[in-house]
Amino acid sequence: MHGLIRQAELRIPFTPIRFFTDGRTWAGPYRDSYDYTHLLQKCKGTKCVKKLHCQIITGGYEQNRFVASKLVGKYCESSNMGYARKVFDSLFERDIFLWNLIIQGYANMGPNTEAVSIYSEMRLAGICVNQYTYPFVLKACGVSGDKKNGQVIHGHVVKSGLDTDLFVGNALVAFYAKCQEVDMSRKVFDAIPQRDLVSWNSMISSYAVNGYADAALTLFRAMLRDPATCAPDNATLVTVLPACAQAAAIQLGFWIHSYIIKTSMEIDAALGSGLISMYANCGRVNIARDVFDRVSDKNIVVWNAIIRCYGMHGYADEAIQMFSRLTESGLQPDGLIFLCLLSACSHAGMVEKGRELFARMEDYAVEKNEEHYACMVDIIGRAGYLEEAVAIIETMPVKPRKNVYGALLGACRIHNNIELAEEAAERLFVLDPDNAGRYIILAKMYEDAERWEDSARVRKLLRERKIKKPIGCSSIEVDCVHHTFGVEDESHPCKDQIFDALERLDRIMGDELVEM
Repeated sequence: MHGLIRQAELRIPFTPIRFFTDGRTWAGPYRDSYDYTHLLQKCKGTKCVKKLHCQIITGGYEQNRFVASKLVGKYCESSNMGYARKVFDSLFERDIFLWNLIIQGYANMGPNTEAVSIYSEMRLAGICVNQYTYPFVLKACGVSGDKKNGQVIHGHVVKSGLDTDLFVGNALVAFYAKCQEVDMSRKVFDAIPQRDLVSWNSMISSYAVNGYADAALTLFRAMLRDPATCAPDNATLVTVLPACAQAAAIQLGFWIHSYIIKTSMEIDAALGSGLISMYANCGRVNIARDVFDRVSDKNIVVWNAIIRCYGMHGYADEAIQMFSRLTESGLQPDGLIFLCLLSACSHAGMVEKGRELFARMEDYAVEKNEEHYACMVDIIGRAGYLEEAVAIIETMPVKPRKNVYGALLGACRIHNNIELAEEAAERLFVLDPDNAGRYIILAKMYEDAERWEDSARVRKLLRERKIKKPIGCSSIEVDCVHHTFGVEDESHPCKDQIFDALERLDRIMGDELVEM
């Protein structure tokens, strides 16, 4: 009886204090759920949401689905998934919107595994999954790399007849891309009846992030020719520029830059860093610097792009000057910035500057990882200070891996220190057993020292382990088409014309030599 009276007391109207986002208060009765949803909409912080949450409970509206949905959504927005889950679990009745809302929250804020768990619970509860559920749960599977569950959910998509839905199809393309299943991603993309810009962007990104630069560029050109597709947007260009950089596709890069200018598109940090990296890989350092100067909101990624640009082309002094400007601007350098600087010092033979920068990492509280130590070993080793390089390895706070010993082996090759090279190679044969280059370096060092038996032993080891050196190739861009070819490669459809042109050039060169 006492419990029933207590429950009735909780439903008695009262006059609470309303909290507004500007700090004002107003006393007055709440008449219905609209007041709560309206105030929740105006809440800007977790503290405000929690106060309203207390009033919702004492006001007896905690089981109202409209209020609960808004409450779960506000907690998800502020990354308070624990509170969102408590509200969700306390509900006696949940509609499909609430299920989707909590799955979306976990997919965006994590932990992603909870999104999959909620999805499974949803199916067990007999809730009919709709086209808004799958994009969220597939996103969670993609972020966590959960290929197995993602494939199961793909099966559910097909059974539900939603495999032709645009939003679900786009989510599947992105999921398989994150799981490095590029062929499956393309299969889903081809099956989407009417693709939108997101479909194209997702598939181009799938190729680009997984190392298929030529395929990404080919698809981008196909997108431009498709009359049903919208014009490329900022996301499209940010996605395709890394592929241009990887393939050194300068003509397409020029076209993209011209398109940005003609459409008055703002060169923000993402576009700017992409353009700088593309021009850097194509050797257009001056244009890269011009782009850098035009980026208004220079973040650490933009600074890293220009420092890397200078460093990779041997302009170590300019890279260091840009680093000074970076620190003067008030930005905090990160590990990637120092990695680019150390690499620049290595190529320029700037030993003392490399030592100085390596020591300055502690001033900026930047953690030194294996790649930084590998760069330092390379700088010191190339200069001939092999004993110091070994001392650096022995005092590393992290376990040295293949990059460190690879740098040491390269330095031993330069200075012909076979004894130390043998020690480094012995470690590399364990840490990096499938890298043919490690074996070949040691074998050539033995050959230079006329230790033919040792060289034969290393080359025999290569054959026994069936390790092959990757075949090198060259590439050329003709009429916006990227062609790749190797030594004596006969796979190109225009091979006859190519070999005829090479023979003519060879004869012309021979005639010129005779006349000289």
